Amino acid sequence: MTKIEREGVVKISELVVALETSESTIRRDLVALEKLNYLRRVHGGAVSIKSKIFEKNDLDKTVKNHDQKDAIAKAAALLIDDGDRIYLDSGTTVFEMIKYMTQSDITVVTNGISHVEMLIKKEIPCVLLGGQIKPETKALVGIETLNMLRHYRFDKCFVGTNGVDQAYHFTTLDPEEAAIKKLAIDLSKEAFVLADASKFGEVSFMKFANIGDACILTDWLEGTEEDKEKMMIRTVNA
Repeated sequence: MTKIEREGVVKISELVVALETSESTIRRDLVALEKLNYLRRVHGGAVSIKSKIFEKNDLDKTVKNHDQKDAIAKAAALLIDDGDRIYLDSGTTVFEMIKYMTQSDITVVTNGISHVEMLIKKEIPCVLLGGQIKPETKALVGIETLNMLRHYRFDKCFVGTNGVDQAYHFTTLDPEEAAIKKLAIDLSKEAFVLADASKFGEVSFMKFANIGDACILTDWLEGTEEDKEKMMIRTVNA
């Protein structure tokens, strides 16, 4: 437990080496510890329930830093052009974009179940990817999601993140969501990561893209101009 309390996250592969035991034994131990409410298992490892990278539910994420997220979302929506084909991931800041989208002849592809009702209300043509439902974030994930996503090409994509760090780049908690974010960025002419100031300096479980693979839209004000240029940061008024 010392490692997970210290770092907030641990991989099964690391535990196998460190403890010189089998993967099946590690998995059984993690199941037991989860039942005792010491950690939460995720694909490939576990996270501490006290960790900042512990996945919050959709409502928690929506409430936290709402004004900042709203400003970032508004700035992001202005980057969409008439006729664009775009990808919106399941993040709560990305969701806030939809109310500001007024462009004509656009099509949205998304893995966010929460996004669909708002897109329909605004009469924006949309495609909801298939896959397994992740209850905490109302995201669709898994191999079916990836296979369906591979059929598309986008003018722009907009994704959220759990962490932005110059050494560890863009990270998120769930490996399955990381795979979807990475593929969406790879399939897009332009990619944007929406990240409020609380995400900077944070490192989560799984890297999904390098700094430089996407432009960052944020309210973060602490970095130097050199940092912001290197990380392709656009600061919005929050």
